Amino acid sequence: MDYTKRVSQHTATAYSKIGLKAGLEIHQQLDTGKLFCACPGYLRSEEPHFSVIRRLHAVAGETGEVDAAVAHEAVLGRTFLYQGYNDTTCLVELDEEPPHFVNEAALDEALKIALLLNCEVYPVTQVMRKTVIDGSNTSGFQRTVLLAHDGFIETSFGKVKVDTVCLEEDAARIVSRDEKAAVYRLDRLGIPLVEIATAAVLDTPDKIKETALKLGEILRACKVKRGIGTIRQDVNISIKGHDRVEVKGFQDPAMMIETVRKEVLRQETELKQGKKEGAVRNALPSGDTEFLRPMPGKARMYPETDLPLLTIGRERLNMLKKILPKLRTEIRDELKKKGLSEEMIRLVLDGHLDEFETLIKIYSKDADLVAKMVVLWRQEFASKLKKSFEEIEGVLNERVLEQVLEALVKGEIGEGDIKGVLWKVTNGAKIEDALKIEKIDDHVIEEKIIAIVRDKPGLRAGAYMGMVIAKMPGVDKRKAMEILNRLVK
Repeated sequence: MDYTKRVSQHTATAYSKIGLKAGLEIHQQLDTGKLFCACPGYLRSEEPHFSVIRRLHAVAGETGEVDAAVAHEAVLGRTFLYQGYNDTTCLVELDEEPPHFVNEAALDEALKIALLLNCEVYPVTQVMRKTVIDGSNTSGFQRTVLLAHDGFIETSFGKVKVDTVCLEEDAARIVSRDEKAAVYRLDRLGIPLVEIATAAVLDTPDKIKETALKLGEILRACKVKRGIGTIRQDVNISIKGHDRVEVKGFQDPAMMIETVRKEVLRQETELKQGKKEGAVRNALPSGDTEFLRPMPGKARMYPETDLPLLTIGRERLNMLKKILPKLRTEIRDELKKKGLSEEMIRLVLDGHLDEFETLIKIYSKDADLVAKMVVLWRQEFASKLKKSFEEIEGVLNERVLEQVLEALVKGEIGEGDIKGVLWKVTNGAKIEDALKIEKIDDHVIEEKIIAIVRDKPGLRAGAYMGMVIAKMPGVDKRKAMEILNRLVK
């Protein structure tokens, strides 16, 4: 039976018949310094200043056994070369110095995420070592700490249980690898990662995708890094009779459903061949998966002896609850209540929310006007002058917009003057000069508008408006339109 026909059968029948069970694991970098030292948490492109060579060996975990995934790597017998920088690589990263106490900023951010996921936070917990000898860590293990458990997120199909939230250090960055050796760069090693694991309760590809997107929304509300490589997402999949398979690289929303469908079909084929073993596999752009290594187990975990127990007090959690960030859906609803259209909401949320929220505190009467200042008019000016949005944003920066709105609040200019003021500044005028607008007396405005209407009777208010602006460039457009509407009626 060909692939297309088999997929259509899965679509037509309930996935419950084949016993699909899936859970997600998300690893998201936090935008703070490194987790167990004072080094900065950013990647570098310059040539490294030095390199060291290491060999790593398998060790037993807390259970006294060597983990299957660790044993698999040990057989390969690779040599590892680590590249570092004199000014941003320290002895902790080289495993020549004990780890420092956990980064407080990273811990706070991970706790915020746990609270947003409705988790129970452990009051006392232990930093653990997880044996990893593929070369991605100079010490042969990754430090990780279990922070919270038993949470949930709300979705369109109900609550999805969140099993655990952990805080751990990221691995070194791979530069090259062959059968005998691997080269890693230490700039990424130690960047804080928050790891979220859901329960294996997702039973359709659509539910898996929706849950992944919802978790992504929660993470983006916090202080996390953005861009390629800053988030790594895995999905654990099994069907009835087959062991769990962990699919790595499950990031692309466009391929999530296809990847799940193809993995289900692959497991069905294996069952027909009498196979059922689980493994770690890599997601490919086609939606297929390829074997990486055997499935790891609990045998690779053991306590970190260089760090004390981690205590998380109730006062700290209460303080963090007061400053929890709002989710995108909550912000969207608030912007809608302020009167913004769906398109304007999309534009504001696309990287301009902080500036919008700062400016709306100065002038809260017209959210649409503020949004136009922040996004639409900058876009329009950039198009007219054939410049980039960033160039216009540099000229019409937040302070300039604040000054314009402050002048509006003081009554020095009207709402109808704002776009003209910003246009003058964009074309090189100083903000102080652009704000010097000759005020026209209300009585004079009405007399001139009456004269315009009498001169050309029978037109609509909008048609008269162009004539009014041509004769009175500094007129308050809102006031002028009020007069016109009254006269036309």
